[in-house]
Amino acid sequence: MSAHTYSNKFVYHEPGLQHQFEDMGQQEESVSIGMWMFLVQEIMFFGGLFTVYLVFRSKYPMAFAAGSNHLDAFWGGLNTIVLIVSSLTMALTVYYAQISKRNMQVIMIMLTMAFGATFLGVKAIEYTDKYNHGFVPVTGWNKVVRPGAAAEHEELAENKPCYEHAHGEEHAYVNPRGEFQWTDCSLAKQALDHNYLTNAEKIGYFSNGEIDANKFRDKVRIFFWIYFVMTGLHALHMVVGLGLMTWLLWTAFKGRYNMEYYMPVEMSGLYWHFVDIVWIFLFPLLYLLGRHFLHG
Repeated sequence: MSAHTYSNKFVYHEPGLQHQFEDMGQQEESVSIGMWMFLVQEIMFFGGLFTVYLVFRSKYPMAFAAGSNHLDAFWGGLNTIVLIVSSLTMALTVYYAQISKRNMQVIMIMLTMAFGATFLGVKAIEYTDKYNHGFVPVTGWNKVVRPGAAAEHEELAENKPCYEHAHGEEHAYVNPRGEFQWTDCSLAKQALDHNYLTNAEKIGYFSNGEIDANKFRDKVRIFFWIYFVMTGLHALHMVVGLGLMTWLLWTAFKGRYNMEYYMPVEMSGLYWHFVDIVWIFLFPLLYLLGRHFLHG
């Protein structure tokens, strides 16, 4: 075998080109189509959850408003700002990869990860608050406090009609079984006085013409089920995104991405932006709708 024949075995491959593709154009098109197909099924997944939310909220808007008013809009708004800024840093990561600036890629990825971690930290604060106040809709998953010195005060509070427990009212927390607790029916009473209730609510909240604390609590419990499922799955997607960013940080640090090859950065950015967009819808639906009832 001549030297000339032997040298023909070596063919130049563009940086990042995988063996199953003929050229970078084919590879980029395949990766892009695959990513968008994945995002479409993610949209269908979250779309089903949004549909569940809209169906139940249309049936029991006052119970959902009551639950929403017990969420902290400050933390939700802070997380919204955090994710919007993280989308900016992710977009800048793609930009710096396209112009072959490795150090700026690394810095932008680290900032994106910091914002993602901040988001999860805020969610941990919110979940802890729900745990401490008995708002987790699963029996046994709330803070357990057995009757003690505050039991007498709590007994008096429990004897009050449901609608007399105004929003934000402080009372002793006693929850020996870690059950879901709810005593605030003030919004339902207000809605009844102004004839705001839907037909489903007029049936679902009352017994013998009086507001039934247990029935109203069950409807609010539906809201918190949806809240924890949707925000929990969103947080899980954020954890996956942080794992993806960790891998991207390592490969960017090694200088893998430049103007000739930056597809992994761009696809990771699409995933990150999708997670951010989902939260943009979650925030107003869960935290803001119905808050005007507090102001009459």
